Parts: sequence; structure tokens; C-alpha cells
Amino acid sequence: MSETVLQLKDATIYQGGNMVLTDVNFEMEKGDFVYLIGKTGSGKSSFMKTLYGDLELTEGEGQVVDFDLRTMKENDIPFLRRKLGIVFQDFKLLPDRTVNGNLEFVLKATGWKEKDKISQRIEEVLDKVGMKTKGFKFPHELSGGEQQRIAIARALLNDPELILADEPTGNLDPQTSIEVMEVLQDINKNGNTILMATHDYALLLKYPSKTLKCDENKVFEVVQRKT
Repeated sequence: MSETVLQLKDATIYQGGNMVLTDVNFEMEKGDFVYLIGKTGSGKSSFMKTLYGDLELTEGEGQVVDFDLRTMKENDIPFLRRKLGIVFQDFKLLPDRTVNGNLEFVLKATGWKEKDKISQRIEEVLDKVGMKTKGFKFPHELSGGEQQRIAIARALLNDPELILADEPTGNLDPQTSIEVMEVLQDINKNGNTILMATHDYALLLKYPSKTLKCDENKVFEVVQRKT
């Protein structure tokens, strides 16, 4: 039986009082990989922010990993985010901590207490993104592609039900983008559900998957032509 991880029905998304997207109907099942595309300013980031509780959903219905976006209170948001993995374009790593320190910080902040379990989990996620030997490095000692791999490892720490990747290759060169994309593909094959906002159409051609487009305040599915 398929399991719905994310569902929006007749949702309207606002940013600072301005309507950004209207009549949004969208569903994601466990294990899906979906692209979200659209020009800059078309509403991709607002769409993502609504899903992780940064913007309030005030019209329509929305469920994300068993949280109701309409009735969710401010103090529910940290619990929602524990069930999500969020990957940002600019990595958002803490510059004054090593890779291990960054990952340990997140685990402790989300309630992990036992040292050996923390170490084991950090090792597992670094292994998944091919960065097992880099734990002692500081972010500034890593390339952009390596930093993004660490950001993906961080997103995996609490075994999220949904990963939201907001332009994860936006700051990377084409070759590094492909390497990061390979990591995301592997994670998806292992059962993780991923929604990825991107404007890198080369990736869509190389790794075709279900694609949503934000355009003229609407979100609709794009059917990719088979070449």
C-alpha cells in the first residue's frame, strides 16, 4: 500500500501578504523523487517554506509527514522539522565546528544523548554521502560539493520521512552538481522521499523524474517528453 507523505489540496501560499501560488493540489508518496522547477520569483522557495513551517498555510488543506499545516501551532514546528530533512543551497554549516561537530550539534538539539549512539549515527550518514574520512575537517577546508554532501548527511541524521532540497546544486559547478545528484539518487533508491527545487534543467534530462512547475501563480505537473 502506498503511503502519502505530503498532500496539498486547494492550497494558496502567501509570502508577506502577497499571494504567490494559488489552487495548489499536489501529493507525494513514500519513495517518490519529485522536481520543483520554475523561474526565480515563481514561488519555489515559498512552496518549500510552507512545507517546513516557515510560512503559515492559511487557505486550503495541507498535510506533511502527518502534521496538519493549517492547525499546526508554533511549538509543533520543531517536531515537524525532526521528521524532515532540509538541504539548502548555501549549506548552512556552522563555521566554527568540524563536520562531526556540526552533525553532533543537530543530534543533541533533537534529543540524542548517548555518546556512542551519536558517534555511530554520524559515521553512518557520512558513509552514505561518501564523506566518512572528513569528519575532523572544518567547513572552510571543504569544497562546495563536499559541503553540500555534509548538508545532505545532516538532513539524513534523524531518518526523515521527507527530504526537502532547495536548489541543492545552485552554488555548484556542473560536474559537482552531478556528483551531488548521484548522492541524492542513491538516497532515494534506499527509500528516502525527496522533493527538490531546482533551475538546473540539465539534471532533469540526465535524471528524469516527476516534475512540478511553478508558473503564473500556479503549480502543475510537467510531462517530460521521451527522447
